[in-house]
Amino acid sequence: MKLTLWTYEGPPHVGAMRVATGMTGLHYVLHAPQGDTYADLLFTMIERRNHRPPVTYTTFQARDLGADTANLFKDAARDAYARFKPQAMIVGASCTAELIQDDPGGLAGALDLPCPVIPLDLPSYQRKENFGADETFHQLCRALSKPMPRTDSITCNILGATALGFRHRDDVAEVTKLLGLMGITVNVAAPLGSTPADIVRMGQAHFNVLLYPETGEGAARCLEKTCGQPYTKVVPLGVGATRDFLHEVASLTGLSPKVDESALRLPWWSASVDSTYLTGKRVFLFGDATHVIAAARIAATEIGFEVVGMGCYNREFARPMRAAAKAYGLEALITDDYLEVEDAIAAAAPELILGTQQERHIGKRLGIPCAVISSPVHVQDFPARYSPQMGFEGANVIFDTWIHPLVMGLEEHLLTMFREDFEFHSDAGPSHHGGKADLREVPDEAPLASVAGGALPPGFAAPRDISEQMKPEATAPLLGEPVWLAAAERELKKIPFFVRGKAKRNTEGYAREKGVAEISVETLYEAKAHYAR
Repeated sequence: MKLTLWTYEGPPHVGAMRVATGMTGLHYVLHAPQGDTYADLLFTMIERRNHRPPVTYTTFQARDLGADTANLFKDAARDAYARFKPQAMIVGASCTAELIQDDPGGLAGALDLPCPVIPLDLPSYQRKENFGADETFHQLCRALSKPMPRTDSITCNILGATALGFRHRDDVAEVTKLLGLMGITVNVAAPLGSTPADIVRMGQAHFNVLLYPETGEGAARCLEKTCGQPYTKVVPLGVGATRDFLHEVASLTGLSPKVDESALRLPWWSASVDSTYLTGKRVFLFGDATHVIAAARIAATEIGFEVVGMGCYNREFARPMRAAAKAYGLEALITDDYLEVEDAIAAAAPELILGTQQERHIGKRLGIPCAVISSPVHVQDFPARYSPQMGFEGANVIFDTWIHPLVMGLEEHLLTMFREDFEFHSDAGPSHHGGKADLREVPDEAPLASVAGGALPPGFAAPRDISEQMKPEATAPLLGEPVWLAAAERELKKIPFFVRGKAKRNTEGYAREKGVAEISVETLYEAKAHYAR
């Protein structure tokens, strides 16, 4: 297992925890050392849940390794059942405890607890979080679900939503509403919001809706085999995909795919004159395969962006990702190393990044706007408001989420164009950042009424510009590196921010190649002409 500063997926036991935390009546007994209990923070802090995950840890310590850790697990399992009285239990080991080889499944089976106990075999050193969630849900369906008579009216199950999923709660609500417009009732939505008793009655539904292949495809295949339920293959992300999804559901049920689209705004806004400056913007996409493939279609066909790079971190979906990238004339980037992603983004020099929380950090470092489209995400991507990604309302949310960084970027460019104006000088900063005060030089003898239009209350001192005092001392350029002359730096600032970094790198490379020690305005334009050829 590779340890890095940033990681796209945790170990598989975190995926199992996402399933257990999304359900009620299910308890997870995890054989794990004291340090592996950090996973609680993922739900209580990042997802802002009002209760901790339903997980009991054995929390053995170093001194326990010389004793019988198997008995520690058995005691923890007995105590968990006595305290929580779950409808079912899942048992497994964390990546560290896996090395001890205590066999939690066998130990729990020997206890003869009065509820179903489902062992999880999650190879921590070969697989990761999404696999852990998918396999856990699959094993639950395999152990609990069974064929049964169908409901009188047409119903379906919604599969794949978990705790800590990117907008999963709202996606389930939006797709439920969408299916309701077709006259279809949701039998069970699982794992999120379900119980083990719900898993038992999943066989009543006529078909399954698979929203997240990364965490629900194993269960969908299991239910297709054991209960004869077909499942949908189209993920309703974007306007076109949502319409395709409705037609796919219609083909399974014989119902009409026509539903009310009056709340859909993306097509109109995307085609409006206010959005024409977005056409042709170059975007780079990275995240889980399902969201990236769908986002590429939205970007290219519904908003008019140019996709210049795309990839995913989950290698299980490398084949469909490569096929999708090929349709845009690209080679997919399949990696879980964020440094490789950063290098690819820097080389592509896009005007917008659509990615995960990690790409948001990369965008900050490279000075490129970023919108989040996929897990892993941080607390700001678990909003209190209703904010789905799927369905027609999800398409509206996606449009807003993607366009706002570019609109704010346009503001930054306008501020740069008018940087000589006293209101828009470079020290003021863009309005949406709010981190800088307008520190203009004011003579000591100036009356307060003349400062900020008389807005300062009596007794408050006038602001002073201390920005020069706060700037760190300039460092000397590296030996042999070209130096930018002041006039050239001023000219460089006239270039739009989203390509300024690339122009700077190209000019410096050109200067080094030609042996130019000082970069002038002429050098800047010579480099531009050179790379244009």
